[in-house]
Amino acid sequence: MSLAEYVVWRGANADTIDVSRRRSRVMRAVDSGLKKTLDLTGAFAGLILLFPLFVAISVAIKTTSRGPVFFRQQRYGRDGTPFTVLKFRSMHMHLCDKSGVAQTVEDDPRVTAVGGFLRKSNFDELPQLINVLKGDMSLVGPRPHVPGMLAAGMPYEHFDTRYMTRHRVLPGITGLAQVNGFRGETRDPYAARMRLEYDLAYIRRQSVFLDIRILATTVVKEFFKGKGY
Repeated sequence: MSLAEYVVWRGANADTIDVSRRRSRVMRAVDSGLKKTLDLTGAFAGLILLFPLFVAISVAIKTTSRGPVFFRQQRYGRDGTPFTVLKFRSMHMHLCDKSGVAQTVEDDPRVTAVGGFLRKSNFDELPQLINVLKGDMSLVGPRPHVPGMLAAGMPYEHFDTRYMTRHRVLPGITGLAQVNGFRGETRDPYAARMRLEYDLAYIRRQSVFLDIRILATTVVKEFFKGKGY
């Protein structure tokens, strides 16, 4: 189709195009509202149902190592705006890296005995339900990274120029990359690239139905078959 033919076609179909765009905006608004509802109801229900587990984990942390129950760290939020993420503390306090640039590795000596269990099961991430209620996070989305996150030994922004695009949406407790096996270290170039590819794919495909599928997969893969460290 030539440019002249396209102009004629567009003019003849202007009403159809406009209606399609309005429907698209309406569907996006509806899906955004459903996602917000899922986030709030899911986070609130999760905090109530998991309260005994929160208490047990808190007692275990306090009685086995010195320091606070929660670990707080600055992470990138939506549009790259920093926020304070909450986690159960899984490392010895004097060895914690608040910058988060020094990534956790397998058999990391900084991790406490209780922390090893928390990381393997991903229970250390559960306090982020509070972040969801505050509006800093979503149940599902790209995982929040610390500023200066490294990929293959260099800042992620230099490793892939599309990196900041992943911050167009709220970060999530879990995400498409995590349920596809790309979580943890990003020292390997392939792992770092694929993690970003899945994050960007989620942004393109996001819907409340995809969120529900990711949440269900996370419960099975991470909480019951977790391999984190």
